[in-house]
Amino acid sequence: MTETVAGQAGGGTAVLGGGALGLTVALRLAQAGERVTVFEREPIAGGLAAGFQPAPDLPGGGPYLEKFYHHIFRSDTRVTALIEELGLGERLVWPTPKNAVVYGGRRWFPYTPLGLLGFGALSPVDRVRMGAATALLKAAPSHTPFERVTAHDWLRRWMGRRVYEVCWQPLLRAKFGDRFDRISMAWFWARIHYRSFALGYLAGGFQQLYDRLVAEITRLGGEVRLAHEVLDVRYQPPGNAAAADGPPPAPWTVRWRGPGVHAVSETAFGRVVSTLPTRLTVRLVPQLPEEFRRRYDWGEAYGAHCLVLALDRQLLTDGTYWLNVNDPGYPFLVLVEHTNYMPAADYGGRRLIYLGNYLPMDHPLFGQSKEEILAAFLPAVRRLVPAFEDSWVTESWSFAAPYAQPIVTRDYPEHIPPLKAPLPHLWLGSMFQVYPQDRGQNYSIALGERLAAQFLSTHA
Repeated sequence: MTETVAGQAGGGTAVLGGGALGLTVALRLAQAGERVTVFEREPIAGGLAAGFQPAPDLPGGGPYLEKFYHHIFRSDTRVTALIEELGLGERLVWPTPKNAVVYGGRRWFPYTPLGLLGFGALSPVDRVRMGAATALLKAAPSHTPFERVTAHDWLRRWMGRRVYEVCWQPLLRAKFGDRFDRISMAWFWARIHYRSFALGYLAGGFQQLYDRLVAEITRLGGEVRLAHEVLDVRYQPPGNAAAADGPPPAPWTVRWRGPGVHAVSETAFGRVVSTLPTRLTVRLVPQLPEEFRRRYDWGEAYGAHCLVLALDRQLLTDGTYWLNVNDPGYPFLVLVEHTNYMPAADYGGRRLIYLGNYLPMDHPLFGQSKEEILAAFLPAVRRLVPAFEDSWVTESWSFAAPYAQPIVTRDYPEHIPPLKAPLPHLWLGSMFQVYPQDRGQNYSIALGERLAAQFLSTHA
């Protein structure tokens, strides 16, 4: 049974998606006086940066931890500015963690100039080439010269075959599977060019930022509907004449299902902003033209998976935070010891570990139980840290998300959709449009602000 909910006069604006992008758009529109309603399928705001509370025995349920590891860089000025704007600046800290790689059964530290000098898996000549090419990427002001070449070809040519095979090919393979040799060098340039050794973190978790965004949007008269799944979005051109007692009816209808409600409801809006993945948007909006679909319903994206472990003791006792796993035969591509970055005391003494993957969304891992994943992953942890015992694990959580890692090939730019869709009052923003970046809170926030500015200039 369908319940029809009348929209406000003029219809207001529906924002689909309650992640960094959607909430930023909603905030800027609400600040400009627009009536906004955010629809988010999950019961908590934040999208891929949403958190959970791993220490519920602490007061207030304890701090949040992201379901998928997150931090920001010094170059991430837009997220930093938003954190300051919302009164959370005092909680933003900038540690300089220790990052390493496992290669040949050993742990190396090649991600700083000093660490690179001691990287014995490479010859002195290879180390010099790697350092020089990295400096070139840092200095190059634009991604444009790198767009038409793959990272596979550029890195082999400029850093050398040995550097590529030891350092970069294993990471590309782990991250992109059999697509590893198709990834654009523009994507790789962005990852080197913008990153800093110091990493920023919001003490207590980035969930605080998203909860504060929800509160501010609500304070400004907007509405954020969590646990509301959008089923479809349809456009009905308004009639030629306005109703005798007011403006014409709002042209967009959003059908949705709320928490614990089996009936479908619908709400009318004057405008719609979708911040969902492009492929999902084209399925929700059946009236998008076929030509638009052929060009922009394109490409691949992998899903993200993280197994999070709470241990009763430190795992990487040398203080390593980020450990890339470049040796073959491991079921995860990275081990991140969050509490070698932020104090374990913040989480009641728990030592928190991420074991992360990006995989095709039909990969068997996404259908496995947590117990099956633990059975596959814990022996691999023991390979990295022979002293590790399963009994060290006191708690564990398994998280998965679709459309988390776009496959950024050389023809990717030709398929980036415009912000303004070819239907009246429909706007689009997604991670696909932050190229040459592929994801990140900072770039989502920056895109959200750009989209909101164009929206407001068009509808002024």
